[in-house]
Amino acid sequence: MQAAVTVTPARLPELLLGLATVRPVFLWGAPGIGKSSLVREFAASLGLECVSLLGTQLAPEDLIGVPQIRDGRSVFCPPETIARDEPYCLFLDELNAATPDVQKAFYSLILDRRIGSYELPEGSLVIGAGNRATDNALARPIASALVNRLTHVHLEASATDWLTWAAGAGIHPWILDHLTDRPDHLWSKPPKTEEPFSTPRSWHMLSDALHSFGPALDEPTLTVLAHGTLTPAHATAFCGYVKVVRSRFGIDAILKGDARWPHRPEDRDLLYFLAESFRGRLAKELPAGKDHLSENGRQTAYRAKSLLVQLAEISVEVAQGVIAADADGNPVLPAWFLIEAARDMPRLVEARR
Repeated sequence: MQAAVTVTPARLPELLLGLATVRPVFLWGAPGIGKSSLVREFAASLGLECVSLLGTQLAPEDLIGVPQIRDGRSVFCPPETIARDEPYCLFLDELNAATPDVQKAFYSLILDRRIGSYELPEGSLVIGAGNRATDNALARPIASALVNRLTHVHLEASATDWLTWAAGAGIHPWILDHLTDRPDHLWSKPPKTEEPFSTPRSWHMLSDALHSFGPALDEPTLTVLAHGTLTPAHATAFCGYVKVVRSRFGIDAILKGDARWPHRPEDRDLLYFLAESFRGRLAKELPAGKDHLSENGRQTAYRAKSLLVQLAEISVEVAQGVIAADADGNPVLPAWFLIEAARDMPRLVEARR
């Protein structure tokens, strides 16, 4: 299902309070952005136990129960997991990954809050969740009859919300600091091949690993951990950030002329990270129009062009990455700076000879 309107995790509890208390709700969202934990936290905030059923691990009889003979008639007895006396939150996780027969078994539970003669206690909630087919995750089409029985909410990853949560959840400070500078690295679109990709869940996993290894964590092990949990480009950037933390290198020192671009082959991840930081700093500090350029801005632009030349002497590819357009083909740096850089590069190269 395509998202027409999305909401952030911070907005979700308010919506669920108004929606889930009167009608079943289905949460759509990419893998790893926290759908399950958000539902559990919402249920806990209402004092309700959250009972999770995983669509991929269910058979129809797990919902409707098995028949028993009573007074010469067969009666279906719903499973103990569902048939409870006190109100609770029934969370149907990966509902759209369930087989069609299992989805059909959910119909009366979702619409009428009933299975056979058993009815959910007053005050119970029914919330479903699932990944989108576009995320290369296991997802089956949902029949229109089931779609029409649910209110649909599309959840999006929010770096601001996640960082606010992470600050009080024991997430490793390296990750907090890095994602504060690079919030766009919190989530990446799931790849079409079997390889790790960045999500709030994967950053949490990496945080747990960093805490587990502690201060004695060496660089090769960090590389394994990062590339085992994150999108390759994000893993490289994070390893570069950690090297900055552990070394004398830093983009501020380079901009001031107190340090040079790292040039050793083993520092290539650090070079990539610093170049990305350099690009981000220029995008932030250089105005869109040259008419609004301050004296400090002029000095920054001049220094930046010189640093681009130095960077190109180490790696033309990395230097080109600084001035390249974004993934959608839109320029990141101001057009006037790109024109001046192209004009002044030959003179700056000659001056270094």
